[in-house]
Amino acid sequence: MDLNGAVALVTGANRGIGAEFVEQLKKRGVRKVYAAARDTSTLRAEGIHAIALDVTDPAQVAEAAAVASDVQLLINNAGISTGTPLVTGDEAAIRREMDTNFFGPLQLTRAFAPVLAANGGGAILNVVSALSWFTVPGAGAYSASKAAAWMLSDSTRLELAPQGTHVVAVHMGLVDTDMAQGVDAPKISPADLASAGLDAVESGRQEVLGDDWARFVKSGLGLDPHERYEQIFGALGA
Repeated sequence: MDLNGAVALVTGANRGIGAEFVEQLKKRGVRKVYAAARDTSTLRAEGIHAIALDVTDPAQVAEAAAVASDVQLLINNAGISTGTPLVTGDEAAIRREMDTNFFGPLQLTRAFAPVLAANGGGAILNVVSALSWFTVPGAGAYSASKAAAWMLSDSTRLELAPQGTHVVAVHMGLVDTDMAQGVDAPKISPADLASAGLDAVESGRQEVLGDDWARFVKSGLGLDPHERYEQIFGALGA
């Protein structure tokens, strides 16, 4: 997909990775960028079309698809992490993570699939995580939601192929954003991650392993769980 002159929509566009996607899209000559956030007053980029959007609200999702009917690239970036374990954690928090990180992108994909088809097929980029492939204590809800987002990417890639829509999944370890603030470990910059994701959209690649950690974790998926987690926790120094 040639991004020069295209039209894109980015969810969670007010900060972190989402804000950087907006900037990278503008640098690549995208004609129009719809920047979506729950509170549009938090959007700082210039030259954007602001859309108030809570990805867990079906009515707002439907309205966004109606307003942004010229979109050719949908970037499902909005996400949350509550640090909730699955067994002892608050069930409402677990459901909130699933609603935001899985059902939100699913609703947007369903709403924009006809839009993309009408505009030539286009592409969808899902910001997933290396935590779709493993978990650590306290991250059960987040990992479960991102594992679901990984399968969302695989499933919709197959379902939307006949209409010419390309689906990209972006996996990474820590990114230098507010979500990873306070974690003392190597982090990829939001600019580098957004650039790698858009490179995949333009080249036709289906999956992005954004950093060494994502590549390391995926390389162990064929191992027995005991061996896999021994390898992961060893690398983490746990």
